[in-house]
Amino acid sequence: MELRIIDPLTLTPDVDPAAVPPPSSSGRARRWLVQYPRAIPLVIFLALAAITALSVFAIESNARARERAQMREHAQGVAAALDRSGGGFTSYLRAGAALFASVEEVSPATFDSFVRALKLNTEYSGAEGIGWIPVMEARDLPAFLSRTRASQPAYPDIFPAPTSSTGRVAPVAMFAPETAVNRRALGYDMYSDPARAAAMAEAELTLRPAASGRIILLQETSGTAPAFAIYMPVFRDAGSGERRLKGFVYTPFRAREFLDAAIDRQGQGRFGVRLYDGEVSTGHLLVADSIADAAKETVAQEVVIADRKLMLVIESANVQVLSPLSMVTLVFGLALASLLMLLVRLLTQQAFEDQARLAFFEEQHSIRNSLTRELNHRVKNTLANVLSILSLTRRRASGLDDFADSLEGRIRALSATHDLLTVTDWGTTPIRAVIEAELQHFRVALGDAILLEGPDLELAPNDALSFGLAVHELATNAAKYGALSVPGGKVRIRWQKGDDPAAETAWAEVEWQETGGPPVPGQRRRGFGTELIEKVVAHELRQPVTLDFDPAGVRCVLRVPVRRPADFRIREREADRRVRKP
Repeated sequence: MELRIIDPLTLTPDVDPAAVPPPSSSGRARRWLVQYPRAIPLVIFLALAAITALSVFAIESNARARERAQMREHAQGVAAALDRSGGGFTSYLRAGAALFASVEEVSPATFDSFVRALKLNTEYSGAEGIGWIPVMEARDLPAFLSRTRASQPAYPDIFPAPTSSTGRVAPVAMFAPETAVNRRALGYDMYSDPARAAAMAEAELTLRPAASGRIILLQETSGTAPAFAIYMPVFRDAGSGERRLKGFVYTPFRAREFLDAAIDRQGQGRFGVRLYDGEVSTGHLLVADSIADAAKETVAQEVVIADRKLMLVIESANVQVLSPLSMVTLVFGLALASLLMLLVRLLTQQAFEDQARLAFFEEQHSIRNSLTRELNHRVKNTLANVLSILSLTRRRASGLDDFADSLEGRIRALSATHDLLTVTDWGTTPIRAVIEAELQHFRVALGDAILLEGPDLELAPNDALSFGLAVHELATNAAKYGALSVPGGKVRIRWQKGDDPAAETAWAEVEWQETGGPPVPGQRRRGFGTELIEKVVAHELRQPVTLDFDPAGVRCVLRVPVRRPADFRIREREADRRVRKP
């Protein structure tokens, strides 16, 4: 009888693979949960976190775009206000130029009445007022001072004083409305400052109002605040179609008040505003209404004041990291991702437990089927052995009592080995244990007459049954006719593992040697024990058996297979039924 490896997969009925339906989506999902118990929840969490991050990014992008649109709208509003303010005073300057072009001599009283009639809102626009600057040669200054002091006795000397008697000078002759601060501008030579001189030259060339660059009104106000001025040229008809420059009507602006007047009060405190003369750089900064924090977003808007390009920069701190809607979306998304991850984690644990139960039930079913078939096979083999023993015993028995005694002894031998295998749970059984079980009653009676010697070797269950039957027959024969039948007789049983590496199955060589017994007759009748060992046992063990009836004592050599437990274990392999816990 040979035990075989039982594969649980072979227990399933034969089914046509084409007839097997494909696994359902729920089955695939369950299989994924079992195969990737940690990866699936993490992937779901990361996917929802990514969706949440994209949503927050979209919300923040829209908020940034809305913020920039508001900044751009604010910049356009401020630029329009600056343009209106500059354009309004340009109209006033054109009216003043028309006055001086049409009247040969304009007295200070007339000029002051004219300016008052314009109703200038100097407090709102940042303008100081309107002034008149005649242009003359340096050599004509004494005559100019004489005429001017006739109508303005307190008119000061020209400053800074001309360094040469040649060239043109442009002193401030009149300034209205007349105030103590504005009188400081009288007598100041505009050509002495490069920024002012450049603006006047531009106005003279283009015949239109021209704004100066960044200037400091040291002589006009009591501070050092940055300012700029707009100049309108006045020409006089010199005859023959020629025109001669008579002078300039101008207006100085305080940059701070000029910008503040244009800023939308509703945006103040939320956006910062910077006004640059030309390019955006520190050296060209006219005035700044900055915010407390460092600017994160800026919008630039070009403004043209009297043909001069200014750059208006609107800045926003944008100190809020995330908008309220983004915060709500982020918190809700992360909470939902965590909840789903926990839920999927619970599902993976449940799937694992279901898989473990299913594997256990399949294993039990497989073992039950295997044990049923194996038990059926072993019972058939045992009954076949019993029938063989019964047939041989009947042919060799001399009477009914002899038949009964012989049959009982052999069946008891089978029973003893069965009991030994039951104790070992039908696993491997040591050779020494099999021999001791069969010779137990002989060793109790004879003591040291039986000697055992050999290493620890394990036998498979069926091999142990056949080997035990052979030991029983040899012991029974020795007790009746051989060394165990007389005092002083001995039986030595020695075994060792075979040393043939080419053999398909390892084996143990067991030698039974009797000494000190009655001489073995040369001519003897072949008994049942001999036939049982040579036929039944040799057939079951599938190994040759040598029986030598030497006159000095019977010698028997058996080869018993020593198989690995995996060659006959009736259960699934541990690696095949292990379910890894998530």
